[in-house]
Amino acid sequence: MDFNAAAAGWDTDRRIKRAETISDEIAKSIHIKPNSNALEFGCGTGLISFGLRGRFDHITLVDNSKAMINTLVKKIDEAGIANMTVLNADILSMAGSGRDTVQKALPEHTALPKRKYDVVYTSMALHHVVDVGSALDALYGLLCDGGTICIVDLTQDDGSFHRLEKDFTGHNGFKQDELKAALEDKGFVDVHSRVFFEDIKRIEERDVPYSLFIMTGSKPVGRDEK
Repeated sequence: MDFNAAAAGWDTDRRIKRAETISDEIAKSIHIKPNSNALEFGCGTGLISFGLRGRFDHITLVDNSKAMINTLVKKIDEAGIANMTVLNADILSMAGSGRDTVQKALPEHTALPKRKYDVVYTSMALHHVVDVGSALDALYGLLCDGGTICIVDLTQDDGSFHRLEKDFTGHNGFKQDELKAALEDKGFVDVHSRVFFEDIKRIEERDVPYSLFIMTGSKPVGRDEK
């Protein structure tokens, strides 16, 4: 999908309603401590984080689509939100310490804040990443000691969900047990998942059923960089 081309019309009623459900599910599925900070990977126009902004002290939103980020910046400005930072960046550039120089949405270049995050979450973004292992490495590196990861994504299908996207190079969703094993291989512990959402996507006058799962895990205490 060309996310830059899709950005202007992204916030449909259907996506807004689904994002509200996802935000609520994330909030129910993880423990958010007072004064916590979070990072959303693959934020798009910020629908998920808008639903969570009151639960965190600060949220950093990251997406590699410049048009999505521009739309998000406009929404943040119009809403007068003060606890969000937006970054137009590739998550793989943020691996390790998470301190590489990346491009800020508007209007200049900046460095990712020299901090780790209490929570890293992502919704419907990981299946677009070809190298999932490297993405998980990056997310692990961005979490603070004892931090929480939360992934919402598609359960694996036969490719129908992305059938019309001729340039799609990602994954047709995930098998939960395989993604769980991948997280554990990267060092995450207490990994749990469940399907929480089912819906229909209309494709060429055909109803295509799909479902979303939520997976959570923790970065072990004592594994952070010294």
